[in-house]
Amino acid sequence: MKKIIYPLMLLMALTFNLNVALAANDKPKTELTPEQRLELNRITSRVEEIKAMDKSNLSREERKELRKELREMKKKAKAIGGGVYLSVGAIIIIILLLILIL
Repeated sequence: MKKIIYPLMLLMALTFNLNVALAANDKPKTELTPEQRLELNRITSRVEEIKAMDKSNLSREERKELRKELREMKKKAKAIGGGVYLSVGAIIIIILLLILIL
């Protein structure tokens, strides 16, 4: 009996999660406030500056600092844009945990 129930539960869980994921993409995006637009423009201009920079004469520590700065700006830009994203691996782990608990 368990051989039949577990695959059916997994199939149902995957089907429902797929429907929720497809429905979540249909939401209209919210408009950015002027402060958010200003911050986003500042981040974009800084990224363009870094891309145009000649990095061949920089030391290892300076390149490391640039990478760190770019990562921080990427996090800020994602936070401004909003939204929560789950990877496929995270969804699979959640499903497996639910199956084990239930």
